[in-house]
Parts: sequence; structure tokens; C-alpha cells
Amino acid sequence: MKDENKKIKVDDEKKSEEKINNEETASEQKQEEEADKRDLRIAELEKEAAELKDKFLRKVAEFENYKRRTENDQFNLIKYSAASFIIKLLPVIDDFERSLDHIEDAKDIDAIKEGLKLIYGKLKKALDEEGVKKIDAVGKPFDVEYHEAIMQKPDNSVEPHTVLNEVEKGYLYKDKVIRHSKVIVSEEPSEAPVEKNKDNSGKDN
Repeated sequence: MKDENKKIKVDDEKKSEEKINNEETASEQKQEEEADKRDLRIAELEKEAAELKDKFLRKVAEFENYKRRTENDQFNLIKYSAASFIIKLLPVIDDFERSLDHIEDAKDIDAIKEGLKLIYGKLKKALDEEGVKKIDAVGKPFDVEYHEAIMQKPDNSVEPHTVLNEVEKGYLYKDKVIRHSKVIVSEEPSEAPVEKNKDNSGKDN
């Protein structure tokens, strides 16, 4: 009886040990599987990070190229901004040169005058097309935004501070004054001196 009990006890211990071993093995397998999953996920994340980094670097390079092209375009735009206006002036220069080539032999003064008027008209048209306009000053109230007074003189026919004459014309470029008109302006009238009464006949001697 004792031997049987002892055998049963040994069998139970073996079963318990096997169970523990199986549980440990299962736990180790589970840990290994989880570690493999982690390693796989890490590898996937590292791949995604590398792809994102590559895309980011490409975008940075594209932006730098775009920025460089834009800066070059802006630089060239500023550098050659006057080219279209210069092209309009070239025919005027051509006319001047032709006139100068023949001015010594010219005998018709009226023809010279007409030629100069035509050249002036071309030049004025070129300036007008670019938005360059004369400032209309004479007869206008003096305005420091547009006029520069170089002299004042009395003139009772107009209001004080009226532009009487223009010494040098002023110009606007679109809405900006690029040269003020140099003008002569009417001054405030001086007060008439009070005459002293020289008639002393009403006074006692």
C-alpha cells in the first residue's frame, strides 16, 4: 500500500513538473513571438521613417531649387526692368542722330523746327506710355507735395500762394512725384501804411 502511495506521489510530482515545464515553454514561445512581432514592427517603422526622410529631403531640395529660380527671376526682372522703356527711346535717339548728321547742311529752319517737334512728340509719347506725366502747376494753389517755391513776388490779380510761373517742370511717375516743380509763388499782400493826418486846422494854435 505504501509503495502504491509512493508511486502515485511520484507520478503527481512528474505531472506537476511537466505542467510547469510546458507552461514555461509556452511562455517562452509567447515571448519569442511577441519579440518577433516587435522586431517586425520596428523594422516597418524604420522603413517608413527612412521613406519619409527621403521624401522630406526631396521636398527640401525641390523648394531650394524653386527658391533659387524665383530669386534669379526677381533679380533679372529688377536688373532689366527698364529694357522695355529703353527700346521705346531708341527710335527717338535714332531721330536725333539723323537730325544731327544733317543739321550742318540744313537751310530750312522751319524743317528743323518740325523735325524737333516730331522727335519731342515721340519722346513725350514714350514717357506717357510709361506713366510719366507733367505736373500742372501754373495757376494752381501752392502745394508742398508737388511744388518747390524758389521765389515769391506780389501779384494782386491772384490769390496769395498761387503758382505764378514755373522755372523747372515737375513730373509724376504714376502716382509718385519724381521731381517737384520749381515755381514762383504769389506772396501775401502787405498792409497799406496808415497815412498821418497832416491837416492841423482843427487844432488850436
